[in-house]
Amino acid sequence: MAEFMSGLSMLPSVENVLTILIGTFLGIVVGAIPGLTPAVGMVLCIPLTFSMSTVPAILLLLTVYCAGTYGGSITAILIRTPGTPAAACTVLDGYPLAQQGRGKEALDMALLASTIGGIFSCVVLMVFAPQISKLTINFSSIEYFMIAVFGLSVIVSVSGDSLIKGFLSAALGLFISTIGVDSQSATLRYTFGVPRLQSGIPIVIVLVGLFGVCELYAKAFETTEAGQSGKNRMEVGKGQKGIAVWEMAKYWKTLLVSSLVGTGVGALPGTGAALSSFISYDLAKKRSSHPDTYGKGELDGVCASETANNAVTGATLIPLLTLGIPGDSNVAILLGALTIHGLVPGPQLFQTQGPTVYAMMIGLIMINITMLLEGKLLVRLFAKVSLIPYSVLGGLVAFFCVVGAYATNNSYFNIYMALLFGVVGFLFRCWKFPVIPLMLGLVLGNMLEQNFRRAIIMCKGQYLMFFTRPISLAFFLLTIGSIGLVLYRRSCSSRI
Repeated sequence: MAEFMSGLSMLPSVENVLTILIGTFLGIVVGAIPGLTPAVGMVLCIPLTFSMSTVPAILLLLTVYCAGTYGGSITAILIRTPGTPAAACTVLDGYPLAQQGRGKEALDMALLASTIGGIFSCVVLMVFAPQISKLTINFSSIEYFMIAVFGLSVIVSVSGDSLIKGFLSAALGLFISTIGVDSQSATLRYTFGVPRLQSGIPIVIVLVGLFGVCELYAKAFETTEAGQSGKNRMEVGKGQKGIAVWEMAKYWKTLLVSSLVGTGVGALPGTGAALSSFISYDLAKKRSSHPDTYGKGELDGVCASETANNAVTGATLIPLLTLGIPGDSNVAILLGALTIHGLVPGPQLFQTQGPTVYAMMIGLIMINITMLLEGKLLVRLFAKVSLIPYSVLGGLVAFFCVVGAYATNNSYFNIYMALLFGVVGFLFRCWKFPVIPLMLGLVLGNMLEQNFRRAIIMCKGQYLMFFTRPISLAFFLLTIGSIGLVLYRRSCSSRI
C-alpha cells in the first residue's frame, strides 16, 4: 500500500498532465491515419523521452499506445479504412452505421467502449498482475497453437452467407503469412524471385490495400450510384445524436465479456489486439438474439470490438512488467524505453522500482480518462470528415494510404503492394468474398505455424499431448463448441 501511495504522489505535476494531454491527441491522430500504427507513433516519440524524467517519458509512450489503439476506429467507421489492424473488426458494423447516418453514435460507442475496456484492463493489471503472470508462464507452444486454432474458428461466424468463400479467403490469408524467409529453416518461401518479399508482407500493407485502396477503386468505378452516395455522405454527421455514458449500461454484458476477452488475450505474449477483437465480436454475435444484424450496422458489434482491443493495452503490460516478456511490437518498444531509463522488467521490478511501476499503472487510468474527455470534445470534428466532398476526401485517403504504406519501412515497393491488395479487395467485393477471414488468417498464420512446429518437436510425435494438457484441451473444446453453435444456428435459420 505504501508503494501504491508513493506511485500516486509521483503523478500530480504539470509535466505529467501536459504529457498525457499532448500524447493523447498525437496518439489519436497517428492511430486514425491508415498505416501509421501506435508502434510508429511510439518510435517517433522515443527521441523526445531522452531528456525527460522516467515517469513522464513512459507515460508519453503509454498514452500514444492507448490513444492510438482507439484512434484506428475513427477512420474505420467514417471511411471504411481502419487506422490500425486492431480496428479491422470495427469496420464490419461501424461503416454501415455511418452510411445509415449514425456515424456519431458509432464514434461515441467506439470511444466509450475503448475507455471502459482500457480502464478494466488497468484495474486487472494493478490487482492481478502477479497471479496472471504465473498462469501464462505455464503456456507452452501447444497451448498457443490451440489458441490460434480457436481464433480461426471465428471464420465460421464472419464468412457471411458462404462458408466456402470464407474458408478460401482465410486460406489466402494463411498463405500470405508464409511468404518470406522461414524463421526455423532459413529457406525462402513463395518469394517468386522477388528479393523484396524475403522479409514477408507487413500486415499494415495488406490492411491499407484491402480497405483503403479498395475503397478508392470502388468509388472510381461508381457511376449511376455516385450522386446518391455523395448525398448520403453529406448527411453523415449532420444533426446526429450520440450516446451518453449512462446509455452504456444496456451493453453491460458485452462490455464485461469483451473486457475479459481482451484482458485474457492481452496477457498472452504474441497474440495482440486484432485477435481479441475478432474473438470478442464472434462471442457477441453468438450470444445475440438477432445475429443477422451484425455486419449491417449493429452498435453491439462496435462495442465488442473496441472494448476488447483496448482492454489489451493494459493487459500486455502484465507479462512485460512481471516476466520481462513483451507481448507485441508496441510493448517491445516500451521495453526499450524502460531499459533506456534504467528499469529492467522482470520479477524483481516490483521490489526495486515499486513506486515507479505503480505510477505507470495509475497513469494508465488517467490516460484512458483523458482519452474519453478529448475524444468527446473532438468527436464532432472527426464526424466532419464525412462532410468533405469525396473529390477531396478521396485524395486525402489516397495520400494517407501512400504515406502509410511507404512509412512501414521506407520502401516504394510497399506502395505497389498496397495497390495490388487494393485490387484483391475490389475483386473480393465484386465476387462477394468476405475480407475479414483473410485478415484473420494473416494475423494468426505465423502464430499457428511456428507454435505447431515447436509443439511437434516438444511432443516428439505424440499428438495426444494436444488433447491431454488441461488448458490445450479447454481451448480445443471451445473451438468445437464455437463452430458447432454457429453451424447449428445456420441450419435452424435455413429451415425457417
